Amino acid sequence: MALKNLALSLQFGDIKDARRHRAALPRHSVARWIRHALDSDAEITVRIVDAEEGQALNRSYRQKDYATNVLTFDYTQAPLVTADLVLCAPVVEREAREQGKTLQAHYAHLLVHGTLHAQGWDHETGEWDALEMETLEILLLAALGFDNPY
Repeated sequence: MALKNLALSLQFGDIKDARRHRAALPRHSVARWIRHALDSDAEITVRIVDAEEGQALNRSYRQKDYATNVLTFDYTQAPLVTADLVLCAPVVEREAREQGKTLQAHYAHLLVHGTLHAQGWDHETGEWDALEMETLEILLLAALGFDNPY
């Protein structure tokens, strides 16, 4: 399978321990992880934010008043996937620690997960959809050298 073309913007907000998060997210790795999850060419912005920005976005767009690990804003799916993926650094770091994963492995999982959402995958529409999406994530991450994230 040929990897798709990706125009990537990688942005870091004003986050605590920015150096640690930047080290876990080298641009070439982020591009590789996202490209492995793409079925078509894409323009994707990845923004790493603090808890305050993550909570404000989740409240504004999902009416949920807490910071979540990843938010996907999908704009188009064809002929080009265009999306913003917003990852909340303190939530990702806490979850990685709780799940016994490296920060980089958890970021890779969430970027694959968000990229699938940007293409229309949805794990909240039913048990079968969730199982199908999780299985695809496991396969994609294994191809990238990461353990089963679940």
